[in-house]
Amino acid sequence: QVQLVESGGGLVQVGGSLRLSCTASGGNIGTMAWYRQAPGNQRELAAAITSGGATNYGESVKGRFTVSRDSAKNTVYLQMNNLKLEDTAVYYCFVTRIQLGRRPSEYWGQGTKVTVSS
Repeated sequence: QVQLVESGGGLVQVGGSLRLSCTASGGNIGTMAWYRQAPGNQRELAAAITSGGATNYGESVKGRFTVSRDSAKNTVYLQMNNLKLEDTAVYYCFVTRIQLGRRPSEYWGQGTKVTVSS
């Protein structure tokens, strides 16, 4: 089984920066991603990165956030710059595990809270 450990959340002022990290146990990790969810809202994609390094960003964070990974360490990072009030949310790490001849399994982290204030 895969377990995810997230870190880096906290309180930051508008215009500031934070860096989130997520480390997955086990091997055969494929896509790694960050989703976020504000109270009362649906969970939405912030950023994703494939095992080959291709990235995908939600429109609301494009140009401000950068996702990267160290596949040897099974770790994904989210560099968050120029933070806005609407970035306040719980951020969840998401990964897939590759299985030969089967669809990948999916795993979610427990979430780390980001609060942006003025």
